Amino acid sequence: MLQSKKRWNVQECDEHLVNEFVENLNITPLVASLLLNRGMTTVEAAREFLHVDAQTFHDPFLLHDMDKAVARIQQAIDHNEKIMIYGDYDADGVSSTSVMLSALQQLGADVDFYIPNRFTEGYGPNKAAFDKISAGGYQLVITVDTGISAVEETAYARELNFDLIITDHHEPGPVLPDAYAIIHPKLPGSTYPFKELAGVGVAFKLAHALLGELPEHLLELAVIGTIADLVPLVDENRLIARKGLDYLKLTKRTGIEALLSVCGVKREEINEDTIGFAMAPRINAVGRLQDADPAVHLLMTTNSEEAKVLAKEIDALNKERQQIVNDITEEAVEFVEGMYPPDENSVLIVEGEGWNAGVVGIVASRLVEKFYRPTIVLSIDSENRVAKGSARSIEGFDLFANLSKCRDILPHFGGHPMAAGMTLNSDDVEELRRRLNEQASNVLTEQDFIPITSVDRVCTTEEITLENIEQMSALAPFGMHNPKPKVLIKDVHTTSMRKIGANKNHLKLVFEDSGVSVDAVGFGLGYILDEVSPIAKVSLVGELSINEWNNMRKPQLMVEDISVDEWQVFDYRSAVDVKRFFQQVFTDQMKVVAFHASTIDKYKSLLPMEHVVLIQNEEQAKACMFAGEQIVLLDLPPSQKWLECLFIQGIPSRIYAIFLTEEDHYFDTIPTRDHFKWFYGFLAKKGPFDLKRYKEDLAIHKGWSKETIDFMAKVFFELEFVTINNGLISLVKNSAKRDLIESATYRQKQQQIEIEKNFIYTSYVQLKNQFQDIFKRSIE
Repeated sequence: MLQSKKRWNVQECDEHLVNEFVENLNITPLVASLLLNRGMTTVEAAREFLHVDAQTFHDPFLLHDMDKAVARIQQAIDHNEKIMIYGDYDADGVSSTSVMLSALQQLGADVDFYIPNRFTEGYGPNKAAFDKISAGGYQLVITVDTGISAVEETAYARELNFDLIITDHHEPGPVLPDAYAIIHPKLPGSTYPFKELAGVGVAFKLAHALLGELPEHLLELAVIGTIADLVPLVDENRLIARKGLDYLKLTKRTGIEALLSVCGVKREEINEDTIGFAMAPRINAVGRLQDADPAVHLLMTTNSEEAKVLAKEIDALNKERQQIVNDITEEAVEFVEGMYPPDENSVLIVEGEGWNAGVVGIVASRLVEKFYRPTIVLSIDSENRVAKGSARSIEGFDLFANLSKCRDILPHFGGHPMAAGMTLNSDDVEELRRRLNEQASNVLTEQDFIPITSVDRVCTTEEITLENIEQMSALAPFGMHNPKPKVLIKDVHTTSMRKIGANKNHLKLVFEDSGVSVDAVGFGLGYILDEVSPIAKVSLVGELSINEWNNMRKPQLMVEDISVDEWQVFDYRSAVDVKRFFQQVFTDQMKVVAFHASTIDKYKSLLPMEHVVLIQNEEQAKACMFAGEQIVLLDLPPSQKWLECLFIQGIPSRIYAIFLTEEDHYFDTIPTRDHFKWFYGFLAKKGPFDLKRYKEDLAIHKGWSKETIDFMAKVFFELEFVTINNGLISLVKNSAKRDLIESATYRQKQQQIEIEKNFIYTSYVQLKNQFQDIFKRSIE
């Protein structure tokens, strides 16, 4: 067997609806299944999803307080009041700020922006910043991607006599700020049709309302925050993402062009991954290490030289950020493994003195990936006794809801079910750890700690076609709630499998079923080669793609996970390098089974003795519990019966067959009955015979080996046909007639020859069949 890395949650579809979609939408069953899995339960809903470009945006004035906010902003523009955009330091906040700046500049407003420093001010509005803004003569402040939790700060803004308009998308708390206006799709009682806008989506709606028409030229900004903030890519978010990517390919923004250049991305190759893995990390890196202002300046600049300088600066910051993340992650892993092991902690909270607070969210994500536990990573400022951090969660544990139960020790926090940020007194970290672990123990089971992969469909090899893969592209852009489709290919044979890459850490394979062969690649899965036996049937989970090379287009599967459901045997019989096996192949999950103490003694220096089991009789074999285990058969037992006894308790998941032998009985000359008859007659004619003196002469005369003569002499002795005294062999007069099979030595020789023939001198397929037969006999 080979256990998959994750649980495969294969979604089920109503086949009646699948057929209905196929008939009415002219799509393949695979694509129909994908639409159903994404919540499209009617033909019309599926048609709208496929033809997203034909959709329209919701009326922005359906958002609560939108009319009030627009009137106040227009008043500020008309009276030349100074307006401040108050943003956030991540990609969503930076793009939100840029959207509002662009819209207000277009309307002729006197506008500037302010983004707090993550390290000195923290997340969201703060009183010190409001003091600066008030002192600067600003009479209207508009927050973007922040502010919904700023109850005290909003009250302070009133004291400073400027109006505050809050636009945000984070979860509202039990008490809302008393702002001039709040634009938020999730406000209690909100009738806005779509609740899951990113911060930049809300800013885009405000820009739409202000400008009086859809600001399509701002979609290239809106798409950045929408994809970067991992909001569900459905409804308006899908529309923003789809249209925004199209505009991004045609961008005239100097800063975006420079950013794409340092990312090494060509316009025609732009997709959602361009933002998620190239643009957004660089934009985020600025606010993670310093003030985020340069990121806004990059998106807003019209000067090509300034854009190039800013883009290079931001790219360098991203490289620095990557190294910091690697260093902190290494420390955090040691902290977890040494202080709070995952098997004893349902929630991981790790803290470090002076850790960069700007990257702890990334570190938390890495720890979740490694340990699969809800995780909080905190940066400790011991001088001020403050802990700042970020949290990431797993399915089944709502971070926002559980942190809300700890409000008394969390003076400042916010976020979503799967991610959050917080500030607390460093003295309260241990109490937070205790509470969250207690809360998690009430809702999470052992099963919840196994990562999940959601699989859209069990797919046959016949369905892996260019047409199907091309149709799937109509579902793009992919993201939250519209993930890249994953398929499961079940129980197929591999026709080739090899390691590839400079470090041989990737896997290239070809699998086949029903006469159809498909190429597949698994990045980082090179180790799997040693865990899949030659004729095993494998199941594969991955994403379908098209491989274009040398003007050829072929379907391929990008493999993410592999399993083998059947037991496996691995053949290490032929000229095996025992040292290499135990140094490179052996793992702590294996048990080494030996049937001869002499084998253990001979290879003792190489063997992991704590994993070695010596079996010296059938009763010991019967007592072994190897069901589902991985066992190494170091040598062969005296008979196959021992192997049958070995598996009475259950079948192992893997058998590594080494079968070291002291001698090859199979190729020895086993005397025939004519041999025994001649030797008996010889002893009867010659009388007592001195084996020590004349055995070699006899062997040469008959063309036998000396071992053959010793063997026959021992058999005769056991049958009481002869006596042997100091090498002198003599017939026993009037001995009873007995069959050769009554000799233990004769039987053992035959059994050794039989077991060697079946388990050493066989092909791989024959070897597996031999074990299969033994398993059947073991349970009979």
